[in-house]
Amino acid sequence: MDINVARTFLEVVKTGSFVNAASNLHLTQTAVSARIRVLEDLLDRPVFIRNKAGAKLTPAGEQFLRFATTMVQVWDRARRAVALPPGRETVVTVGAELSLWSPLLRHWLLWMRRECPEIAVSTHIDTSERLMEQVQDGSLDMAVLYAAPSRPGIIAELLFEEKLVLVRTTPTSSPLAPEDHVQIDWGEEFAGSYHAAFPDQPNAVVSISYGPLALDYILATGGSGYFRKGFIRSYLEEGRLALVPGSPEFSYSAYVVHSTKADPGVMDRIRAGLKAAAAITA
Repeated sequence: MDINVARTFLEVVKTGSFVNAASNLHLTQTAVSARIRVLEDLLDRPVFIRNKAGAKLTPAGEQFLRFATTMVQVWDRARRAVALPPGRETVVTVGAELSLWSPLLRHWLLWMRRECPEIAVSTHIDTSERLMEQVQDGSLDMAVLYAAPSRPGIIAELLFEEKLVLVRTTPTSSPLAPEDHVQIDWGEEFAGSYHAAFPDQPNAVVSISYGPLALDYILATGGSGYFRKGFIRSYLEEGRLALVPGSPEFSYSAYVVHSTKADPGVMDRIRAGLKAAAAITA
């Protein structure tokens, strides 16, 4: 069976409709329908019930779902193994959120080069939601992300615990207006905790989704915001930023996630490298 048929089936399951699956796969709806017809002919069973609301799995489709996931994972691993560079035993694909790339993943890459020269490495930056999907479908061996949601077939292990702290630019004798506070997108959990701690805080005049950009902004203009303590430690030591006394701190932990079907030996080596990189970062 063409592996693209299995991929298309999984995309329809994920999106709940042929239209959305076609959009995500950059295909026409006709092409998606044709692939599903091929699958149903091979299984001699319908796998979806189609209606105006979208597409719902039949009992046969429910049974095929776990096999389709395994097929795609095995194919992706086989493809990577066949394409190994000379002198390498295996290849690992690791993803991370953008804010975790530097310095954590940089230290990890250097560790892997030094300690595991027999392993080829492929890295990928994406959103936490996409990273979780890619670990589930087998296109990533492991991902590092914040606030890892619970997913079937996925193991999430705490890598390190970070704190989000409120800092302001110096000198602290210079007053800041409420509009000088920059709102940074640290996810829904932080947003809920922040609003509970500051119920009367007006909506921010400036909101930035990427922490390093927000830091550059307040250093240039003056202001305050919540940042990862490890990330801004050097600025605190240099006196360019100062902690706001009495302000609440919020937990912002990073996790390593991988499939329950991942190779334990390879995962152990990747995990050891990430822990070593986290220790350097801390």
